[in-house]
Amino acid sequence: MKLKSLLSDVMHLFYPHICTGCASDLLDEDNLLCIKCINTLPHTNYAQHANNQVEKIFWGRIPLAAAHSQFYFAKTSMMQELMHQLKYKNNQNIGIYLGEIMGNSLVDSNRFKDIDALVPLPMYPDKQYKRGYNQAAVICKGMSAVMNVPVINNNVCRQYATETQTRKSRVERWENVAESFVIKNTHALSGKHLLLVDDVLTTGATLEAAGNMILKVPDVRLSIATLAFAAK
Repeated sequence: MKLKSLLSDVMHLFYPHICTGCASDLLDEDNLLCIKCINTLPHTNYAQHANNQVEKIFWGRIPLAAAHSQFYFAKTSMMQELMHQLKYKNNQNIGIYLGEIMGNSLVDSNRFKDIDALVPLPMYPDKQYKRGYNQAAVICKGMSAVMNVPVINNNVCRQYATETQTRKSRVERWENVAESFVIKNTHALSGKHLLLVDDVLTTGATLEAAGNMILKVPDVRLSIATLAFAAK
């Protein structure tokens, strides 16, 4: 036992297991976040409440059954670091982990009980190829594991690249993405309650554009969920 403990200490010295949120090494081997970061995750609790701030963003723009964001997002916050790790540092495990947390929140809410499938907001193929993955699909993987519903990949697609949305107004963002999406197989979506999933919600223009295309499918109901909400 002493030898096993010594080997563990040596491995930890050369290959430290650190918290994704704060870089502390005071965490269990099976966790991605330390207890302090877990306890300070900025949950919104919107899953439990109709007419929440996320749903209000889409009022008058797109008819949704429900909408939710799991966490508040702010610059220089822990959530910004976690999103950066997910999107740009190939840390897909944190996306799955946070997706599981959001999935559990939706399971506990009566407002999302009848979801038939998850649809990750698609990336333009060249951009996804360069990144190596779609972060929305990674989040869906964690959600699917706890919600026990399938993920529908590669049906809702981006048909051309768009300019970066940074520094654009809401109207400019909408014009930038309005005709970006196409559906390959409407039959696979027809008659379902779909949950469109993305990482961070800002103005909602991209989700609105994708959602409006999905709602052209016969007999579809649509809800939206994002991991984080950049509240103004």
